[in-house]
Amino acid sequence: MANDKVQQVNDAEFDALIGAEQPTLVDFWAPWCGPCKAIGPVIEDLADEYDGKVTIAKMNVDDNPVTPGKFGIRAIPTLILFKNGETVDQITGAVGKAQLVDLLNKAL
Repeated sequence: MANDKVQQVNDAEFDALIGAEQPTLVDFWAPWCGPCKAIGPVIEDLADEYDGKVTIAKMNVDDNPVTPGKFGIRAIPTLILFKNGETVDQITGAVGKAQLVDLLNKAL
């Protein structure tokens, strides 16, 4: 992950990250997940395009089991959009960029 606009987040930092007023998109993923790797470049593009408007973060579910458990995540990639600590919307699976843009625009 070369894009420094994509934050890596862990269980300890999670609540503070999603509690911000600025919308936050969290990509729950794992290194062994093929669809997660496929959607990675799209996530990085969105981090560039929405820089300053939406926080983009990734959480490795293998390293951080608490938060995915709290949100009932059973399949990855799962992307959850938060605003003020509340879930705005959620997508599971490797989806196209247009669908993710629609998701992000809901929170703006």
